[in-house]
Amino acid sequence: MVETATAAPGVTAAYDREAVIARAAGEPDWLAQQRLAAWDVWAATPLPTTRQEEWRYTDPRQLKWDAVRLADPAPGPAAAVGGVAREGSAAGRVIQAGGGLAAVELDAELAERGVRLLDLRAAAIRYPELVREHLGALAAPETGKFVALNSAFWSAGVLLHVPRGVRIERPIRIVRWVGEAGRAYFPRTLVVAGEGSHVAVVERYISPDFEKPVFSCGVVELVAGAAADVHYVAMQQWGRGVRHLSTQRTVAGRDANLDTLVVNLGGSVARIDLAAALRGPGSRSDMLGLYFGGGDQHFDHVTRQDHEVPYASSDLLYKGALDGRSHAVFRGIIKVWPGAQRTDAYQTNRNLLLSRESEATSLPNLEIEADDVRCSHAATVGHLDDEELFYIRSRGIPRREAERLVVFGFFGEVIDRLPLPEVVEELRRAIETRIG
Repeated sequence: MVETATAAPGVTAAYDREAVIARAAGEPDWLAQQRLAAWDVWAATPLPTTRQEEWRYTDPRQLKWDAVRLADPAPGPAAAVGGVAREGSAAGRVIQAGGGLAAVELDAELAERGVRLLDLRAAAIRYPELVREHLGALAAPETGKFVALNSAFWSAGVLLHVPRGVRIERPIRIVRWVGEAGRAYFPRTLVVAGEGSHVAVVERYISPDFEKPVFSCGVVELVAGAAADVHYVAMQQWGRGVRHLSTQRTVAGRDANLDTLVVNLGGSVARIDLAAALRGPGSRSDMLGLYFGGGDQHFDHVTRQDHEVPYASSDLLYKGALDGRSHAVFRGIIKVWPGAQRTDAYQTNRNLLLSRESEATSLPNLEIEADDVRCSHAATVGHLDDEELFYIRSRGIPRREAERLVVFGFFGEVIDRLPLPEVVEELRRAIETRIG
């Protein structure tokens, strides 16, 4: 199918061209060639450094990508994931155990209506035109060095295709679980929602704590056709020792609504790179984020709201609470392209510091090339209000419980905007568990 070649000079033996060829075994020629082309981009692209503005506060060496080996793409048993794999109602479920998919389930009625939920590798064989059109269209290898690495080595890929006019009332749930330390995992998610369709996707990342590093390098691509309504929730609940890198790209067509919620609670280091492209008049994207850090956790959020056409709107709200020696970074930009008149875009990042050692860095930006727009940004970093805390404690509530109540109140503005009641309750429980 493809010829064997030697590894590029200076590239760690954990990732080489032979490994790409092995990963592509049994795949269509076009997909194998796509993987190899991505490998060439990876090998030719310099590693980011803190001299680059977008990596200024997160040293790529923190990701420990070169201290781990490729995970076996074969799945482990679904039972290893435990009861969390079956939590919540769902119209479809995907369970990743280790480096592969252990189970994929979809309601029979939805399958009859043309909904496709399956392993991305199998989808490339069964629906080559659909996968070839969309895989890598939003997150090409040239997007960045680690996107290229994912594009070469992805496994446990998921395709969800919702045909025109189909409404899925219960969420599609994807649970990604890993249990082996010292390994690199490369999940990939592709969601294509047809014109006038409706779907919510909840993707959770779960693991135990690890003494040795684990590297998860994922890519998510979300496509909302004209008048489609898409909600995507990513809940990162990795254990200690996991380095989480996720590149998320979304595109909304005419009159489409595409909302995202990014939740960072676990892991040692987490970096999210999310860009929303509004390419149809009347399109809208709400971008929500929650994070709670403790110990020496490090969270980095890079966001972009790309207004390419007139009469589109976006609203970003990211809120985080930080304890211990944790550090959070937010860097966001609203980009209004020439001719994108009547753009309505907002960007807000607020941080609550629970200790003197915690730190938050917030860098919102605007880049506007049209003259009839409404755009604004705001950022705050502040400590717990002593008077508010005193008022709560004066009712006989212990300090830690008082802090928990303040944090929940602080997060409420984001949680209340999620139009998925069952998922909201799951999120509340997850935050409560994390706060302790």
